[in-house]
Amino acid sequence: MTSENSEAKATAQAAPEGQTGAAVEKAGAAGAKRPGGPGAPGGRGPGGPGEKVTRMGTGSIPLLITEFAIPSIIGMLVNGAYNVIDSIFLGQAMGEIGLATATVAMPVMTVFMAISMLVGNGGNALAALRLGEGRQDEANRSLGNTVTLSIALAVVVAVLAHTPFIDALLSISGATPEDWDYARSFIQIISCGFIFQCIGMGVNNFIRTAGAPNRALVTMVIGAVACTVFNYWFVMVCGWGVQGSALATICGQAFSCAFVLWYFLLTPSAPMRIRPRFMGLRWGTVKMIFALGFASFVMQVGMALVNFVLNNLLNQYGAAHPVGTEGALASIGVVQRVAMFGVFALIGTAVALQPLLGYNYGARLYVRVKKTLWWGIGAATVIATVEWAFIQLFPGQIVGIFGIHEPALSDFTVFALRVQLAVLPLVGFQIVSSNYFQATGQPMKSIFLSLTRQILFLIPLYLALPLALPHLVPGLTGLDALYFAVPAADCLSIFATVIFVVLEMRRLKKLQAGEIEAKF
Repeated sequence: MTSENSEAKATAQAAPEGQTGAAVEKAGAAGAKRPGGPGAPGGRGPGGPGEKVTRMGTGSIPLLITEFAIPSIIGMLVNGAYNVIDSIFLGQAMGEIGLATATVAMPVMTVFMAISMLVGNGGNALAALRLGEGRQDEANRSLGNTVTLSIALAVVVAVLAHTPFIDALLSISGATPEDWDYARSFIQIISCGFIFQCIGMGVNNFIRTAGAPNRALVTMVIGAVACTVFNYWFVMVCGWGVQGSALATICGQAFSCAFVLWYFLLTPSAPMRIRPRFMGLRWGTVKMIFALGFASFVMQVGMALVNFVLNNLLNQYGAAHPVGTEGALASIGVVQRVAMFGVFALIGTAVALQPLLGYNYGARLYVRVKKTLWWGIGAATVIATVEWAFIQLFPGQIVGIFGIHEPALSDFTVFALRVQLAVLPLVGFQIVSSNYFQATGQPMKSIFLSLTRQILFLIPLYLALPLALPHLVPGLTGLDALYFAVPAADCLSIFATVIFVVLEMRRLKKLQAGEIEAKF
């Protein structure tokens, strides 16, 4: 334990109970301001590169959240824009079959994102904790090991995507004879550029933790703009269809990757740097990266598993519905991308909180930890409510952007969109709270909360509601009933999250009072 952390603990023990939290915060903040205190990389004082980091333990929480959240939200929306842009151009150029192809490929693409987030989010969370503890070399090691793991996993993914394994995935992803070859080609091309996704999106989180959220945003925006330009050229002008869309995605991610590497290799003021001596894998660091990133990984794999199940149910119930199987796949493709775009804004808020939570928790500033959590929940709830209102007011216009203009399919997609996102204003609480446990070194709690929605609630509801609701609600079909599973699962998972948050508030109170010691 560093001297400033010992000082904070001693102050907590000496202070009256009602003043403990403020005393800890004051002592910790004082230590953070001193050269060599928590987050002062290499002992550099105010005015040096470490100043951007130490202010996470001293600055105004609402202002810090605003500063970090705006570029983070835009960055996550830009991240989500890759899938949305692909779908828009494929829908406009190829119609239902283009949207159906994107839907079939989505579970596999979600697995790719899960792998990227496993090392990217995990390494970033570990780096934030180590900076809060004042362990600069270990923060650099977290970055270096994350880059090494990203390269290794990208090679594995590219190889597996060109084996019969990919056909096995497509067979359980609901692919039909009409879209099978399109989906395989799309996934195989994307896999060849997976390294760009790992670096351009996963390692990009470290730039935010380094105290440069605007730079992190710029890297994402550059990639999305490039993706849009190349999509238009390859798909609409050259007529390359699915293959052109996949190539455009790789080009966009390559631009982002280049700017991330530029920051960590060539920016003198960066508080963390990519250096060969920190890239050699160490089991202790790798284990912590996987542990802290496992919650994000499980959440994404859970989403992929949900999509595998859902696509097969769409084939089953869509065949008996007027929109047909391809129409059902196209419709859910639109709904999922709109939902993804909305949820990514909430994830962006949660990701922005991660360095603030991790730093202050590592520095034992528990009053600031609680304030950051509640301010973050409030911000996410406001954002989700605005999104919900927009979706409920303008669903037809949103659906039309994706090239769905046939009246029956358009009306069905509008219905599905409104139902699936009915409780969106409540979802921000669950996402921010789950991310809180990841950011504060409690990955198992975060993993459990992620699993409750995806595995324990959503999949059983997908299987049960199409069988039950049509008997309870006259005129409702099995395909219609599928869309009620998401809001029902959201309500159940929010209830479980409330229990965890209440227990965590009690634990933080004990940490403030010095009754228990934090474990990292």
